[in-house]
Amino acid sequence: MISNEEKVRAAIAEQAGEWFVANDEGPLDAQDAAALAQWLKTSPVHIEEFLAVSTIARDLKEARADSEYSLEAILARARAAEDTSVRPLWPRVIEAVRGGTSGRWLPAAVAMAACAVLSLGLFLMRNVTPIQHPSAPDGVTVLNFETRHGEQLTRRLADNSVVHLNTDSAVTIRYGKTERLVMLRSGQADFEVAHEPHRAFRVIAGSAEVVDLGTQFDVRLEHDSTVVTVVEGRVAVGPSISSQNHSPRFVELSADQQIRVTAGEGPATPVAVDARRTTAWLHRQIAFNHEPLERVAAEYNRYTSKPIEITTPALRNLQISGVFSTDDPEAFIAFLRSLKGVRVEVEETRIRVW
Repeated sequence: MISNEEKVRAAIAEQAGEWFVANDEGPLDAQDAAALAQWLKTSPVHIEEFLAVSTIARDLKEARADSEYSLEAILARARAAEDTSVRPLWPRVIEAVRGGTSGRWLPAAVAMAACAVLSLGLFLMRNVTPIQHPSAPDGVTVLNFETRHGEQLTRRLADNSVVHLNTDSAVTIRYGKTERLVMLRSGQADFEVAHEPHRAFRVIAGSAEVVDLGTQFDVRLEHDSTVVTVVEGRVAVGPSISSQNHSPRFVELSADQQIRVTAGEGPATPVAVDARRTTAWLHRQIAFNHEPLERVAAEYNRYTSKPIEITTPALRNLQISGVFSTDDPEAFIAFLRSLKGVRVEVEETRIRVW
């Protein structure tokens, strides 16, 4: 049975691989570079896994020129290997590339590294490789992206648009000759759209449809409504086809505006917001300004494995402000304990606030 520590290590290794691939495809922009720096600062383990992936990629690049270490030869040796014992993924590879094994074991080390990269590649292919869906017309490419609880994902698309997925989110993207259609099936996503005048970029999310007019915007599904926030540029927001009961009415939004679309109703009136605070999740943060503790706790619970429960009703409307890291629950607990009249107890399955 795989231990929790091994599961965590494997998840970090996957994230390191994703960051390496993103960085290897070309220079990161300022926002992605800041996100990578934040991810590396989170834990020394993140740095170790990222360096391990980089080392493996370098050594494989050097080794693949040798016929003895060609992909076909490595796979043949991997298939014939009799050693099936399981150890954590990257520690085995690190041991090999750091010289922890003798020269005669180098082919096995390279084979092991190749299998590790191959396994990671299969994982990434599930999220990145264009797939011709059986029901898709000719010339239409279908992509699927998903994140688990507490996980985030960034992908650059073929047209140079960038999709960021928040925790517990899923999208399906259909790229055709005349339009780019995104279906947000769950959760929250941020889109940095490369404008193409002759190929629209549309997002269908619950009760709302968003048409890009050259911009960056955030879309979040909340129960029976959809919230759209514009970070830069402009978008047009209206009811999705499934929720229309009359002629659709589209409302145009510009930067730092937000709108809510509820099922069975037209778009509400746009309101002014701080879009950077709304999209703080892109930097693994949540930000609040005089908002009830109940809402803050609900937002934090989107990322943590141990939910916060407020058992004293009077505390639910306690107004708080601050910027908190979703990767540092201890700091958030310490903040709660600093509030006057608030007590916090960390239990086995929850964090109780009363």
